[in-house]
Parts: sequence; structure tokens; C-alpha cells
Amino acid sequence: MPYAIVTGASQGMGKVIAEKLLQQGFSVALCARNKTKLEAHADEWQKAYPNATILVYAADLTIKGEVDAFADKVLETFPETDLLINNAGNYLPGTIADEQEGLLEQMIAINLFSAYHLTRKMLPRMKSRNKGHIFNMCSVASLRAYPNGGSYSISKYALMGFSENLREELMPYGIKVTAVCPGATYTPSWEGSGVEPGRIMAAGDIADMIWSAYSLSAQANVDTIVLRPLKGDI
Repeated sequence: MPYAIVTGASQGMGKVIAEKLLQQGFSVALCARNKTKLEAHADEWQKAYPNATILVYAADLTIKGEVDAFADKVLETFPETDLLINNAGNYLPGTIADEQEGLLEQMIAINLFSAYHLTRKMLPRMKSRNKGHIFNMCSVASLRAYPNGGSYSISKYALMGFSENLREELMPYGIKVTAVCPGATYTPSWEGSGVEPGRIMAAGDIADMIWSAYSLSAQANVDTIVLRPLKGDI
């Protein structure tokens, strides 16, 4: 049985990605701050996928000690890591000149450092097997200036840089790295926004693209996935 880690798995894209992997026969380690939501999903999924091991761990991944504790629990529970989805993140709008003090540090902590520290903890085992695939949830804001993006966009540019450097480093080990750059995707953060769900992408679109990239032959890698709503960004 293959094994996957999904962060930010309590809702939105992370939740849909986790369910996609369970459908494909994975055991999954799920992490988010909201333990109640995670456990509710896990209870439902365990009934639907009784052969899977579902590890639930509540943690604030902006805190390195909690990242390390989660990683240690995964290493203790799972014999290997086939797939790592660094999906934890947050969007707080602002402009560089006017956004609140400390927003850059907050965005870097969740959108970059969480992926950086968790990946570093999992790499020794992945490198020892010369196998694995890491997906980092970047954004279209990783590719060009984003309206009202401010520190969020800075952090997502940094995550793209992390992904590209990591890919180069891991090529000799047969470990793949893919940066995922979605545009507007309907998740709970869009509820109440007034935007029609049909105007933007479904979270399942992201999960399907990740699965497609993961399913390629061992000698092929998708460096970057860019998805946008058919009618353009919002």
C-alpha cells in the first residue's frame, strides 16, 4: 500500500486531495489545525476505505516544533513516504506599502516554512529509497504580480523558488517535485464572497491534476502545473 502526507487537509483542496488518494488505495497522514474537522473526515473515510490507515494529527505548522512532532509521528506510523502534498497555507490580502505590520512574517511562516521544515524531515527516508513525489501548493500569485497580493504573493514566489531548487537537488535521487499553481478555486474561503461557484474552478480539478502528474512513468516529471478558471482570474 502506498503512503501519502497531506497538510491543510481539514477543508478545501487538501480535503479533496486526501479523499482522491484514499480512492486510489493510499493510506494517508492528515494534518491541520482543526482537529475536530480532521477527525470527522477520518471517521467517515475509515468506513468507506477500511483497508487504509488514516493518521490524523492537529498542528500549527507555522511552529517548527509542531512540524517536527507531526513528522515524527508519520515516520513512526508509516514505513515509507510515497507522496508529500505541502498544501497548508493561507491568504491574507494587502499591499506592501499599507498592509499590517508582521503580515510578511505570517505569510512566510505558513506558506513557505511549513513546507520547508516538513520536507526536510521527510527527505532522508525518501532519499534512502530513491523514490517519492513532492507537490508544493503554489499559486498563480507565484508567477506574476497579483492584485492586492502583497506579502501573500511574496511568500508564494518564495515557495516556487523552494520548489525549483528542491527539484534540482533531488533529481539524482529519483524524487520528483511539482509546483502546483492554481487560480481561483472554490473552497470554503470563497463562501459568502458573492462569486458563483461555476465561475471558478472546483477543488476536484486540482486533485485530478495532481493525480495525473503522479501517475506518469518514473522517468517523467511535471515541473509546474498552472490552472486557471476558463473565464480568467478574479
